[in-house]
Amino acid sequence: MSDTVIRVENISKKYVLSHQQEGSSQKTFRDAITEGTKSLTKKLIKPSKEVYNPTREEFWALKDVSFEIKQGDRVGIIGRNGAGKSTLLKVLSRIVEPTKGNIKIRGRIASLLEVGTGFHPELTGRENIFLNGAILGMSKVEIKRKFDEIVAFAEIEKFLDTPVKRYSSGMYVRLAFAVAAHLEPEILIVDEVLAVGDSNFQKKCLGKMENVAAQGRTVLFVSHSMETVTRLCNTAVLLKEGSVQISGATDKVISAYLKSDFGTTAMRRWNDINKAPGNNIVRLVEVKVHGENGKVNDSFDITKPIGITMTYEVLQDEKVFTHSINLYNDTGIHLLSSHDIVSPLREKPRVKGCYSSTMWIPGNFLAEGNIIVSAAIIEPDPFVVHFHELDAVAFSVFDPMDGTSARGKYTLIFPGVVRPILNWDTKIVS
Repeated sequence: MSDTVIRVENISKKYVLSHQQEGSSQKTFRDAITEGTKSLTKKLIKPSKEVYNPTREEFWALKDVSFEIKQGDRVGIIGRNGAGKSTLLKVLSRIVEPTKGNIKIRGRIASLLEVGTGFHPELTGRENIFLNGAILGMSKVEIKRKFDEIVAFAEIEKFLDTPVKRYSSGMYVRLAFAVAAHLEPEILIVDEVLAVGDSNFQKKCLGKMENVAAQGRTVLFVSHSMETVTRLCNTAVLLKEGSVQISGATDKVISAYLKSDFGTTAMRRWNDINKAPGNNIVRLVEVKVHGENGKVNDSFDITKPIGITMTYEVLQDEKVFTHSINLYNDTGIHLLSSHDIVSPLREKPRVKGCYSSTMWIPGNFLAEGNIIVSAAIIEPDPFVVHFHELDAVAFSVFDPMDGTSARGKYTLIFPGVVRPILNWDTKIVS
């Protein structure tokens, strides 16, 4: 028997957008009735036929999307806002029907796509747990067996018999996720609705999804956090403008995402010196990210050293330069800024020619995730920035989870923007 649990074949989803015509907001109730009567009269007198309506526009949220998901896969759905991620999850969850294409799903699905999905606002938290369980096809005995665990995870004991319409958005999400994750679905679908919860609850949710995946069940997860996708998912699908750009191993898909969003790869070269960043004193030629062997790569083991080399051409003699590399993560946090204060050439006037400078990042220093690199050449005295190329190159860092990184054998979320292995001195004092 095939281990494929979801097969998506050429799925497309069309929405028809209506645009309000100028002046329509000033219509009276009588105007609306009059227009409705005229429209009905025209239909009775004249046969109906398709005409162009400037107030209606077709929008294809998904276009010929195809992929397969195996049992036990942890799949990250990534892409920019408007790429079609949430629409895809709604189609897979059978909340909306596709306009074209086929979906084959084997197994029971639990979805958490937006706050309150599947809850009846007038029912209490207790009643909604049983309602959602019944929707998932579970018996009353099965739901009772999981009930205490769901309530404890959601942390809503005091409000269990309160109608959920009185819940805060955070309480809503906690209960909705607890129900979806604990009622043993074969497939768990989660949108980035978890952002509503606090950071501690988000960590609990991610830990629970890891446990669900470890039990051989399938998880589909939409997120803008590449760090979370890197840690949680073993495969990924990149959507762009409603179409699949690439699917496969998480690190490769994330690399493609960085390339498409930033227009960069792990290597970038300016062959036309006149169009390169810089001026008539110094210009950037190339920036690349590589391993110890010099091979350019856009995905690196967290335990290995990473080199970032910038090559530049000096166009005037007798100038003194320093080099600067800045690293940012995919949420825009500035991780570090490093200047060359150690190489022998740093204080010496340059002669015309081509130079290269490499900054080495030691293994077990950066955390998992995606890194954006900017490169600059600076004249220290007087202080002049000759160029600062933002988003010059990009790469990702992954943890092999083999116990050799700073996380050791810990497999749940590991906070921090860097992750060094530091020296510890432990001894018996009595």
